[in-house]
Amino acid sequence: MIKKLTVFALSLCLTSTLVAQVKAPKPYGVLPSARQLKWHETEMYCLIHFTPTTFQNKEWGYGDAEPSLFNPTKFNASQIVQAAKAAGFNGIIAVAKHHDGFALWPTKTSDYNISKSIWRNGKGDLVKDFQLAAKKEGLKFGVYCSPWDRNNPNYGTPAYIDVYRNQIKELYSNYGELFMSWHDGANGGDGYYGGKKEQRKVDQSKYYDWHNTWENITRKMQPNAAIFSDVGLDVRWLGNERGLAPETSWATITIEGKNGKPAMPGFMDEANLGSGTRGGKQWIPFEADVALRPGWFYHKDQDDKVKSVAQLFNIYCSSVGRGGSLDLGLSPTTEGLLHQNDVDTLAKFGAMLKKVFANNLAKQAKISLSNVRGGMNFLLGSGNPSNLLNERNKGLVLFGTANLTDRDRYSYWATDDAVHQATAELEFIKPVSFSIIQLRENIKLGQRIDSVGVEVYKNNVWVQIAKATSIGANRIIRLPQAETADRVRIKFYAPVCIAVSELGLY
Repeated sequence: MIKKLTVFALSLCLTSTLVAQVKAPKPYGVLPSARQLKWHETEMYCLIHFTPTTFQNKEWGYGDAEPSLFNPTKFNASQIVQAAKAAGFNGIIAVAKHHDGFALWPTKTSDYNISKSIWRNGKGDLVKDFQLAAKKEGLKFGVYCSPWDRNNPNYGTPAYIDVYRNQIKELYSNYGELFMSWHDGANGGDGYYGGKKEQRKVDQSKYYDWHNTWENITRKMQPNAAIFSDVGLDVRWLGNERGLAPETSWATITIEGKNGKPAMPGFMDEANLGSGTRGGKQWIPFEADVALRPGWFYHKDQDDKVKSVAQLFNIYCSSVGRGGSLDLGLSPTTEGLLHQNDVDTLAKFGAMLKKVFANNLAKQAKISLSNVRGGMNFLLGSGNPSNLLNERNKGLVLFGTANLTDRDRYSYWATDDAVHQATAELEFIKPVSFSIIQLRENIKLGQRIDSVGVEVYKNNVWVQIAKATSIGANRIIRLPQAETADRVRIKFYAPVCIAVSELGLY
């Protein structure tokens, strides 16, 4: 017994020494913050548009709707949030105030708010209802308060900035921890403005003084909330509202302003919003926002124009599957519910996602790696010293094969520092059929990989069937048709050593 313990102790010491000698790769380029990592992990959330504009059958409210118009007699936040959850979404963002200026919470900053409606006798708080429903269902919660206010008489003057900042202070104070503070570049135009039907333009480059707002209010009051806008700070706009990112879309980007002025929401060079910048100065990944219907607000004549499950899956693969997130717009009816067509489509989409990604075929394969960092493709075993260097699929992993199929974003296969090109070969006992390849990098170490090529072994030769760039937090490669093979090889190319966290075939 003493002899066995001595051998085991020596083996542990040997392993500990080896582990200590094999250091993790150095980070590459700019890196995501802890706040951004949490956002990446969220992947899918919904943006809910519901104001008096819904009752006017318009897309953008003018700011002239009477508060009494807002009366959703069957409003049920849980029905809406549950539909989002059934589709696989992990958060919701409530549009607390849209461009019409009507606040959906009883704000002290303006009389144009929900307390002046007849809904719940003026005692309702729609933002609070959404927050509580999200909490009950285990979803994250965020808010959007439009900077453009087509009702406020002070819009366009310095006084309005104080009003707007006080509005977001109320939202930051009274609705729990937010996962996002969502902003856009809507910057003035025609409106009602306290009864004055006129145009009000603002200087987009400086009017809102965004950076002071974000640094001195958002960061201090909601430090864990990711800030979304055209320019970040944490998440950038994709540049379209179709939800489709380009094939190449880096999480890094260099944001530029116009005419020598700093970049601000609605005032920037938009040329690289979709693609990002390889080796860019900032880590600001993209959000792909798109509505479930043709419009962001509910319109009865669009009841039969809800996006199909196939369309949603294509959007998912072209947003989440290209390293960003999917922000899907939901639009309650005048009753305050999602239409049954919307509910049914969301449920079917969620079921499809579960089915497609339920079984990673790569787990069935023997995976051979062309290089493993430190030559240590083994696991610290379950306690039998004789199997210490040979056990698979148990215990603590270093930088080898088991990390590739463990569904952990931050365990990873890594190569030696000098190895910038490497392959992972999957060999199956019998042929498997697949049409999706999924890859992830450990983005805590930066976005390292330039490109990948996917090959299958046919007629005694390797044949390339796909290639991709900008892997990042998630990369889904869809094949035009299913491939059947018993050997699959993925080639990785990078300017530094490889750090791949997940490999999947579906």
